[in-house]
Amino acid sequence: MPVFEAMAVLSPSAALLTKTLQPKITTNHQTPIFLNKSTAKLESNKIISICSPQLSNTKASAISGSPGIEAGSGLVSQDTTNILDTVEVFDLNGNAIPISDLWKDRKAVVAFARHFGCVLCRKRADYLAAKKDVMDASGVALVLIGPGSVDQAKTFSEQTKFKGEVYADPSHSSYKALQFVSGVSTTFTPKAGLKMIQSFMEGYRQDWKLSFEGDTVAKGGWQQGGIIVAGPGKTNISYIQKDKEAGDDPDIEDIIKACC
Repeated sequence: MPVFEAMAVLSPSAALLTKTLQPKITTNHQTPIFLNKSTAKLESNKIISICSPQLSNTKASAISGSPGIEAGSGLVSQDTTNILDTVEVFDLNGNAIPISDLWKDRKAVVAFARHFGCVLCRKRADYLAAKKDVMDASGVALVLIGPGSVDQAKTFSEQTKFKGEVYADPSHSSYKALQFVSGVSTTFTPKAGLKMIQSFMEGYRQDWKLSFEGDTVAKGGWQQGGIIVAGPGKTNISYIQKDKEAGDDPDIEDIIKACC
């Protein structure tokens, strides 16, 4: 995998730093690639070298709560819940829905993807869906929201066969309300690079077409996501994970403990 291509996997905005790529559209899952130890080590070293903290001297802020905050009161401010009450997301039919309605009358695990083409987000979708039977048994909904268009959300849903509900947030309003971090220094890190290599070895693939669509490059390239457990009740957020970097997955048992 060329170094600049690996950078683009983590953030489509990296395309601005390299020559124009010719994207290849792939599905989420393909036959896994198994690298021998020397090749894997070489690729890892490449990623670590490009993920150097020297890419940015700016440190991420507003990342308290990662990795995860146990259930309790005061996890988000009243201002945040007020803002969330004004945020709308869109279902796969293009219908606008107040985001807080997703957990107003039920408990829900809500995952926020980096963008719909992200290989690490596709792995996270599977990681959460693997526990959907546990969530179903407890009456807990599984939801994924991505910062992109309804068409992008549809493509993601079709490619991944995600077992939960999928919504689009074209304005990124929910990400801003929850103060999820964004920036070069939160995207290009050694850990993120190694997790990306691992995901490729496990058979996951980046969707290059989604990754290089204008909306993703302009607004979603450096965005990080997170996970919340919320409801029932609009202001009832009992768990929040704010990703420090790409691929910053919390322990799945922490999420199950919070929701079920």
